[in-house]
Amino acid sequence: METEKIISELQYKAVRSSGAGGQNVNKVSSKVVLSFDLKNSQALSEEEKALLENNLASRLTSEQILILNCDEDRSQLKNKAIVTKRFLDIITAGLHVPKIRKATKIPKSVIRKRIKDKKNTSDLKKNRRKPGFEY
Repeated sequence: METEKIISELQYKAVRSSGAGGQNVNKVSSKVVLSFDLKNSQALSEEEKALLENNLASRLTSEQILILNCDEDRSQLKNKAIVTKRFLDIITAGLHVPKIRKATKIPKSVIRKRIKDKKNTSDLKKNRRKPGFEY
């Protein structure tokens, strides 16, 4: 994954934010909307695109576009930095391939120990009984 190439493909749009901020909200476009076209990206290989398409299926639009919003700060530049960092985190998480779990055998010593412990517990319980009730 080439971060600089991917960042160059991002499209930002400034929109009027909602929420707290008083008159600033009505005048300044501080909310940032980031959009990334996964299907037409040149920075990602076909395998990476397929992996992201599978892992980020719930976040993508029908045209394979990832859209992120940020209106946490009153500054447009800070919102742009926050949404870019969030985007990179999502992409790196989407490209992560989990290790395949290898099934392991239970060691014979562990099996022997479990059976021995069961036998000891059985003997303890047998010794607690009153004598003469053997079946």
